[in-house]
Amino acid sequence: MASRGFANLSFISVMVIWCAIAHANYIEVGGEMGWVVPREKDDDVYNHWASLNRFQVGDTIYFKYKNDSVMVVVEEDYNNCNSTHPIFFSNNGNTRYELDRPGLFYFISGEEGHCDLGQKMIIKVLDIPDNISPSGSPSDKAPSPLPPLSPPSRPLHSGTTIVRIRCFNKMASIFGIFAVMFPGFLLG
Repeated sequence: MASRGFANLSFISVMVIWCAIAHANYIEVGGEMGWVVPREKDDDVYNHWASLNRFQVGDTIYFKYKNDSVMVVVEEDYNNCNSTHPIFFSNNGNTRYELDRPGLFYFISGEEGHCDLGQKMIIKVLDIPDNISPSGSPSDKAPSPLPPLSPPSRPLHSGTTIVRIRCFNKMASIFGIFAVMFPGFLLG
């Protein structure tokens, strides 16, 4: 009967791990267009795309591109299209970047001249929505909204790819409580 206990423990372990990683969103930057230089110089193309999405701590964004790169930079380097001191750099054509904190993230292309042609983006990341103060009222640190962006001269593809994988946070707790209350289930 030890194999039954092992199978039960394995099942519960897989479910708990799945719950832990399944809470995040996986979002492809620019939708089907991907991460490319806009056809017309337009600094707001990617910012407009970002404004159509809601980003939270733990989300992962994907950059798909050819013969290019993606960088995370500070605000000043974003404003000046300066690629000399990136916080993060990747040029593998299929970059994944986890948004690991609330606040603003500044992305630019590291290829010469691409940022100046509009291949740059600001993403505002919201805190996890379950972040409520002990009194039950919303947190005092509500994020301030970004200024409104003008519509891009050439809209991004409307089929923005967003794969949302959601898990009920309670599932891990239920399995944990079940395991404590019924240890025989785990041991067979």
